[in-house]
Amino acid sequence: DREELAPLDEKGLLEVLPLLYDEETVEGARQELKRAREAGDGRWHAEILQRYERRRGSLACFMKELKLRVSLYMNKRLGREGTLWERRYHSVLIEDRAEALLTVGAYIDLNPVRAGMVTRPEDYRWCGYAEAVAGGKRGTQARQGLARMLEESRNGGDPARGWKAVSARYRLLLCEEGRAVAGDEQLGEPGRAGFTDAEVEAVQASGGELSVAEALRQRVRHFTCGAVLGSAEFVDAVCQRESGVRRKGARRLRGADWGDLRVLRDSRKRGADSQSATPCDLREPAPPSL
Repeated sequence: DREELAPLDEKGLLEVLPLLYDEETVEGARQELKRAREAGDGRWHAEILQRYERRRGSLACFMKELKLRVSLYMNKRLGREGTLWERRYHSVLIEDRAEALLTVGAYIDLNPVRAGMVTRPEDYRWCGYAEAVAGGKRGTQARQGLARMLEESRNGGDPARGWKAVSARYRLLLCEEGRAVAGDEQLGEPGRAGFTDAEVEAVQASGGELSVAEALRQRVRHFTCGAVLGSAEFVDAVCQRESGVRRKGARRLRGADWGDLRVLRDSRKRGADSQSATPCDLREPAPPSL
């Protein structure tokens, strides 16, 4: 927010320029400022600072610079020419109220479904809804964001405690917004990938709640590679065996009714590709005995 920033001076400019520009560009700005100072030309010096001040706090300017530099880098790396991004950057100003935020949130979470990359939004690892379904540190933030949009947090309670209700309501919204649309060849209207009527009806029948199989699928895919799953006694026994120290490593899984099923504590710390994020130091997990 520009209103919260102090006016840009020479020192401040030279501190922030290296965050986005290469050494040659930074040195060029430094030399130009030096020449203006040595010439005693305050107007010239002020114009240099104002050149950057106009761009500070501008998301459009930042995205333009970022996309340009990424394009140059990728073209050089891949030996290609031309644009890398399909379209120019554009933004939409959104009112801070539930209806507007929910519409945009659902639109973003449904993008990979419309693109045919996945069949369900929670299957796309890099979206906020999948993060919320899976849980974990960032998942808590995603859940709180959805709760605020659904106005669940306005009852004075902890939004995380109401995740079951939040998840069900948002899942129903995603299904309604994400219905597949058939194309019309005569009118030249393209179709849109999405959920079938049967899939929407199934979610509506369940009240929007994830089944145990669906919830477990998200946790396994994102967070439990190399972890331990079973009863609390089994998980604690494995933790003690591997660490050599008596400790309780079992924790409850959230997001569905798991019964007495438990998972190894902190197994989600480093993501799906980690093999070393547990308190029991299970870097080389042995094959399970069946």
